[in-house]
Amino acid sequence: MKNTAVFPGSFDPFTIGHEEIVTRGLHLFDEIIVAVGENVGKRTFWDIATRIAVIRKVFRDEPRVSVEGYAGLTVDYCKRAGASFLIRGLRTAADFEYERAVGQVNRALDSRIETVFLLTSPRHTFISSSIVKDILLNNGDASAFLPSHITREDLGV
Repeated sequence: MKNTAVFPGSFDPFTIGHEEIVTRGLHLFDEIIVAVGENVGKRTFWDIATRIAVIRKVFRDEPRVSVEGYAGLTVDYCKRAGASFLIRGLRTAADFEYERAVGQVNRALDSRIETVFLLTSPRHTFISSSIVKDILLNNGDASAFLPSHITREDLGV
């Protein structure tokens, strides 16, 4: 039986911090599904098809990483995908408090789903999708914060 983990998020856009969490997660899990969520409470800039295509490009040479879109509860998606683990990256203490609460709710909804927290490397702690999005939308050079395979053209900016 494969040890499968889901790394859920909106990934608007996918950053080098996200890439690092997936890469490090591959040392712990046989397979990682990057699950791009349709979050009705969050306004995204890039459509889900673009976000999925960009992340697939990043991991095109890594057969143990797949990328899928989903809607609804993350624990329900984990059940459908056959995953027992959720991966979450932590940058700050505030991230921990929020992710701890979400992890506890997910565990209450389905006790078979474990949340695994990975600390972001110090060099990526300040990087967030919101900051990178702001740089991109204001014609700044965000290349230092994006995986090397992602170009402005991939994102349509």
